[in-house]
Amino acid sequence: MTSKEMAKTAITGLENKKAADIKIIDISKISIMADYFIVASGSNRNQVQAMANSVEEKLQENGVHPRQIEGYQTANWILMDFNDVIVHIFNEEDRLFYNLEKIWLDGTLIEADEL
Repeated sequence: MTSKEMAKTAITGLENKKAADIKIIDISKISIMADYFIVASGSNRNQVQAMANSVEEKLQENGVHPRQIEGYQTANWILMDFNDVIVHIFNEEDRLFYNLEKIWLDGTLIEADEL
């Protein structure tokens, strides 16, 4: 599965659980860490965890397993590392505080239909 296909699949998982403000940042030209960062928000702990579960389930259906998942228990910021795609799922308050989109301004913000 290519990194683009992985990103599309992760977005489907997020959308299935009504993720808010999904952003895709192409970091392939500025970092060796990954090709894409996907950032999304949920309104409460249960939704944030459901979004993470949905992303993991959708990718596992395609044989992709996370290298690491951090922050699931507190669900303020869940980081899901799928090698070439890193998914960041925030509660709304922490997303505003950490503002990853601003930190990664050198990356290219892309729309889901551009993948």
